[in-house]
Order: sequence, then structure tokens, then C-alpha cells
Amino acid sequence: MRTIVILAIALLAAGGIIAASYQPATNYWQMRSMPKWRTAEVSEGEIISVVNSTGTLKPVLQVSVGSFVSGPIDAEYELKDVDGKPLLDKLGQPLHLAEFNQEVRKGDQMAKIDERIYKTAVDRDHASLLTRQADLERVEAQLELANRDKNRAMDLQKKDAEFISKAEIDKFNYGWMSLLAQKKLAEASVQQAQSQLEQSQANLGYTEIKAPVDGIVINRKIDPGQTLAAQFQTPELFVVAPNMREKMHVHASVDEADIGLIHGAQQKQLPVTFTVDGYPDDLFTGEIEEIRLSSTTTQNVVTYPVLVAAKNPDLKLLPGMTASISFEVDRRHNVVKVPNSALRFFPLPRHVRKEDQPLLEGKAQQQQEEEVGQLAEATLSASERSEARRNRSRRHVWVLDGFKLKAIEVRTGLSDSQSTELISGDLKPGMKLIIGIDTTTTGWGG
Repeated sequence: MRTIVILAIALLAAGGIIAASYQPATNYWQMRSMPKWRTAEVSEGEIISVVNSTGTLKPVLQVSVGSFVSGPIDAEYELKDVDGKPLLDKLGQPLHLAEFNQEVRKGDQMAKIDERIYKTAVDRDHASLLTRQADLERVEAQLELANRDKNRAMDLQKKDAEFISKAEIDKFNYGWMSLLAQKKLAEASVQQAQSQLEQSQANLGYTEIKAPVDGIVINRKIDPGQTLAAQFQTPELFVVAPNMREKMHVHASVDEADIGLIHGAQQKQLPVTFTVDGYPDDLFTGEIEEIRLSSTTTQNVVTYPVLVAAKNPDLKLLPGMTASISFEVDRRHNVVKVPNSALRFFPLPRHVRKEDQPLLEGKAQQQQEEEVGQLAEATLSASERSEARRNRSRRHVWVLDGFKLKAIEVRTGLSDSQSTELISGDLKPGMKLIIGIDTTTTGWGG
């Protein structure tokens, strides 16, 4: 009997020990099996939303400088500026042909075509004009003589009608009229010779290639001694870009899905920032100057050209550079910010509370629809697509509740590369949200 009592007491004691250690052991095992979570904090601050694009830098205006006359470039001629002073190169030597990157003023000489044949034409036409003028003076003298003869004959006829016949009077009259016509012909010949001389003088003036505007020579397409042939097509000699220090244009291509945001940013006069590979440490700023309507379709993607104006006082922005552009389209101040990594996190069902596990099925369905993409939206009506896009702002984030994860529904707004604005949801700054599993820690469950 005593043995039975002792055995019962021992069993009761063992059971008590097991019962007392069950819960700690269970908790230890759950902690042992629970993953080591990576977290990110909910914060408060500013969110700037941008649309990124690429573009090409171009001058606001490019003026092509050509030649109206033909001939070889005079490699010995010393160029002069608009004030008549000699133009010098970087070494201080006389300049015979405008150089690359040379800053020119309107009226500065840029090149000189050999003028010998055009100067000869001027001399020839000047001599022709003198000949025509001399011929006009001869005809005028003959006309004056004929006019006097006619007048004397008329006077004699009035005194004595039988002294001179009517035939002789007609001869004097028609001779005078003939010389009058010759005078008009000689005057026309003088005008023709004068016009020919002016044309030759103009051609001689065209041998001086002058800058039509103030600017910088961004391209030169001729060399000293090269021969120009302008009979069939005006050759392009230089390209001058005016006002490059004041303003440059960035020609960007923006997707049709973002053009509405760009239009709103233009109305709000929001800034544009961009970088170029040539100066990776410099951040350049500009403003949206124009959204052009000439769309371009490439592989079923529609884009619109957007012109961004940027100042260029140091001439760092060069024509042809590629710019990586960020259009600021909206800005929020003092808002609660949810890390984007927390919105992208998708837990496994075994890590989630039972009451939140039905949400995972909805998320799986949502993820599947996103993979289908445009094919899924194509089956919806316009109102259904609009409602589906509005519902995209309803998301779930996850927090640790004991040993399991708890879902918190949130509604999101503006986003940047790191965070998203919280419109509604039970989140406060400083809360830690689950963003993934720390796989660098060993000894924890997956």
C-alpha cells in the first residue's frame, strides 16, 4: 500500500513538472521556429514624386551659314570682325577661317572666297556701264541737233511756206522722233548695265562669309583651300548656335502614361533636375518649356517630346549630350511615410495569424492579375478599369503580433523611390513594419 502511494505521488510530481514546463517549452520552440524578421520604420516627412526620362541636349537655335557664290576658300585672307579689327586665333596669329567653338558676333567674317573672278566681273560691268552712258550722251547730242534742225525748219515754214516743202518738214520731225526712241533705248541700256554692275558687286560682297547672329561655332564643314560649288545647292559651311550660355534645350521623350503628370507639373511650374555623364557630380536644373503634340510610336509605345529649358552659364551642357531627367510632378509635406519595401512584402501563410490568412488568397489573386497585366484589363469595361485602378491604393502591411504576423490595411497616395504617402491606416511614425526575412542569421526557422 505504501508503495502505491509513493508511486502515485511520484507520478503526480512528474506530471506537475511536465505541465509547468510545457508552456515555456512551447514558447521556446515557437521562438526557435520563428524567422528573424527584417523591419523598416514608419516615418514622417516630405515625399517628392518624379517621372524619369532621358533626353538629348540641343541648342535653342542652330543657324546654318552657307555660301551664295562658288569658288575656292582663300587661305591667305586675314579675317576681320564687325568693327574692322583683325581676328586672332588662340595663339594670337591672324585667323584665316573661323574655328570650332569660336564665339562670333553678328557681322564678323568667318571665311573668304577667292574674289578674283568676281572682282573682274565688277570691273567688266563697270566698263560696260561707262560705255552705255557714253552712248546715251551721244544719242542725246544727236537728239538735240535734230531738235534744233526741226525748230529752224518750222520757223522757215512760218515765214515763207514755199521756201521749204512738207516732205522736208516730215523728214526733220521723224528724224527727231527716231533719235528720241534711241535715247530711251540708250537709257534702258544704262539701267541694264547698272543692274548688272550691282549684281556683280553683290556677288563680290558674298565672297565674305559673315556671321548672321551672335553665337558659338558648333560645327565647321569646310577647310582652307576647299572649293565651293553653289550652282545647284547652297553649301553649308558653318553651324552657329546663338545664346548657348543663356539657355539650352533638353529634348525628352515621355511615355503617354505619364504625359498627364508632366502637363500638371508644367502648370504648377515644378522644377526639373537632370544629370549628364560628362559631369556626374553636377545636378542641373531646368523648367518645362513646351509639351509638343507630335507623338512618336515605337513598338506600340507612344511618346511625346517635352522641351526642358536649362541655363548654361559655364557651357558645361554641350550639344548632343544625353541627360537623365527627373520631372517633379507632385510634392507632399509633413506626411506619414510607409517604406515601399513594406508594401512589396508578401508573407507565407504559416507565418500569418489564422484570421489574416484569407488575405493571402486575395493577395495571390492580385499578384496573378498583375502578372497578366494589360491582358486582364482588356476584358474589363472602362468603369471597371477605373474602379480597379482606384483599388490599387488599398494595400496591406505586416507587423509582428506575438509569434505571428498581423495585417494592417492601409490606403496609399504619392510615392517616391523609397516611401509612399499614407492616406489612411492604423500606422504611426516609429512603428516597425516587416519587409522580409533576415537570411544572414542562422539557427532560426524559415
